[in-house]
Amino acid sequence: MQAFFHLLPLLATFVPTSAAPSKALEARDPQCGMYDSVYSGSYSLNTNEWGEATGTGSQCSQINGLDGNSLAWQTTWSWEDNVNNVKAYTNVASSSTSCQQISSISSIPTSWSWSYSGSDIRANVCYDTFVGSSCDGAQNYEVMVWLGLYGSDLYPLSNNGYPPTPTASPYIGETQFNLIIGTNQEGTNVYTFVAIDDATDYSGDLIAFYNYLEANEDFPGNYYIQSITAGSEVFTGSDAMLSTYGFSISQS
Repeated sequence: MQAFFHLLPLLATFVPTSAAPSKALEARDPQCGMYDSVYSGSYSLNTNEWGEATGTGSQCSQINGLDGNSLAWQTTWSWEDNVNNVKAYTNVASSSTSCQQISSISSIPTSWSWSYSGSDIRANVCYDTFVGSSCDGAQNYEVMVWLGLYGSDLYPLSNNGYPPTPTASPYIGETQFNLIIGTNQEGTNVYTFVAIDDATDYSGDLIAFYNYLEANEDFPGNYYIQSITAGSEVFTGSDAMLSTYGFSISQS
């Protein structure tokens, strides 16, 4: 997992939505290792502290329950030092999504109810996806959807300077996003949709973002979505907690 941010100098209870009772799985023990995974239903919760050497701190994550297809989970952390570096990307993936050609996907419905707490948080809440010309080939594009952004001088990669000027500000479903386009050090084109207002109770269809890019940015619909994860890229902060009350995703 790579960081796709530009940083300017720094100055300074799970509530089920269904009325009918359903069989819920119990919480799992916290995972605090650098690369740990724990599984529940179709989901895996993955710690990914790939940048921990650039900071001082710790992070733990756990599954709080699974009710039908809705996963409750959390990650708690405190990190300091080197505010320009991502320390971790704890994320959720689902076996219900798999590599498939964009043009053959009809829907990727997803929902995510979440909140963030803590002090001096510098992080995002995002879907992170990679696209290539084949399932096992190079990652030619990255498409990110940021539902939340914490840190006033924290931005996605931009090809037109910082603060970036959005290429467009479309509504994708019922949520309005700023589209920022950048290129990373490997030459991968990165398309980032940043919610204008934090989307803490999000429901949408991820395929709509690819359809928008195909219609407006000459994006190749014959390419493949290689992977989809959802999580938080964290830089610095103290006593932080990302609480997910319900997360679901599927693909057809």
